[in-house]
Amino acid sequence: MRKHFAALATFVALCAVSPAFAAPPVGDAASPLPPLAFTDRTLPNGLRVLASENHQTPTVAIYVFYKVGSKDDPPGRSGFAHLFEHLMFKSTKNMASEQLDRLTEDVGGANNAYTADDVTVYHETVPSNHLERLLWAEAERMSNLTVDEKNFKSERAVVQEEFRQSYAANPYGDLYLQTTIQGFTKHPYKRPGIGNLAELQAATVTDVKAFHKTYYRPDNAVLVVVGDFDPAQLKMWADRYFGAVAKPRGAIPRVTAVEPPRTAQRHVAVTAPDVPLPAFSATYLTPGVADADTPALDVLASVLGEGESSRLYRALVYDKQIASEVSVESNGNTEAGLFTVLVTAASGEKLPDLETAAFAEMDKLREEEITAKELEKAKVSLVGGIVRARETVDGTANFLGVAAVLLGDPSRINTELARVNAVTAADVLRVAKKYLSPMNRVIVSYTAKTATVPVAKPDVKKVKP
Repeated sequence: MRKHFAALATFVALCAVSPAFAAPPVGDAASPLPPLAFTDRTLPNGLRVLASENHQTPTVAIYVFYKVGSKDDPPGRSGFAHLFEHLMFKSTKNMASEQLDRLTEDVGGANNAYTADDVTVYHETVPSNHLERLLWAEAERMSNLTVDEKNFKSERAVVQEEFRQSYAANPYGDLYLQTTIQGFTKHPYKRPGIGNLAELQAATVTDVKAFHKTYYRPDNAVLVVVGDFDPAQLKMWADRYFGAVAKPRGAIPRVTAVEPPRTAQRHVAVTAPDVPLPAFSATYLTPGVADADTPALDVLASVLGEGESSRLYRALVYDKQIASEVSVESNGNTEAGLFTVLVTAASGEKLPDLETAAFAEMDKLREEEITAKELEKAKVSLVGGIVRARETVDGTANFLGVAAVLLGDPSRINTELARVNAVTAADVLRVAKKYLSPMNRVIVSYTAKTATVPVAKPDVKKVKP
């Protein structure tokens, strides 16, 4: 995002951590989401256009998904995809710097962007009578971006300050960074999307121009329009503005690295100054987000760490009182994902004891099925997130684009709720056994530099497969 860096959680992961609300009863056939009708066409230059009409309000959402993210950062330029996201709001051949804000905010609309490992997304929501000018503006910055040295240095400084605030000044910043870095060995998913200060400083305007030319092209993008529009007009405008953008010659570079399976547990000790309380993370390698196991993994994450009634929170914070904070999430990218557990110790507690207790609690989910009540609670939360994503034109446009680009099929927007509802307690047990194995675990322990904390011998007791 332009103002606050955040990695994109796919809509499935987003649902898993969204606050609960009064969602329809799970499996209630009387209140399913109606199927979303949409059109899907590809222009001669390769741009894919997805569109869905919604005339409930006179607004329209425009999303442009570029199939380039942090995993595509050039060598020695980590954080570049995110830096480039900022630069896309600067000048073009026919737009002054920040003019996109005037085209949206001055008419009561909004604009923003986000960078994830696999995609960079730019979006606007405006009154529907302003659709044409926003389509023109998006096509303009796709084809005619101009960045001078002054704007480049200004935005680079903004991103560097984001790094300082979110990570360098955060007492747990190094833990968050190392959790990602240690989570992968071969795949560039291991590079945090925010990058690092030295490599950001080394970036140049020449790098910017090369990156734009390489990835910001119509055959590497998906345009999504949802809301109050006339289909014939949209077709005409998309053809007029985007159809005029030339398709460059040459193939688009793609990441070819494959993350190998984990075969042994790793334990990495990280220290940093001024750590208030010891903490640790544990990651487990999981498949890409489109995989059939994703809904069950999301349910598992919810049961383990969502809310004060979750397994880990109840066991570590309430019962044993050895932890002060717990979080669990299952985040999937297109090629691989991480199931991540973060636990902060209570005051005076030893990290090795906390790790042992946490893993013992997690092992229970590999030995017996969750309860019907736990399954229902997790599904209600997940279903609620899916329903909320469809409540607005903005959320629907993002959902449709994510389905097309990350899940590989835009029609998945109409099947995700059924996939969640189909998860059984047996499915959760199966994925817990499959993925939460100690041999699939990387632990990052995090303590203050001045503290001497022993690293416990990992508990790798065998669990029946």
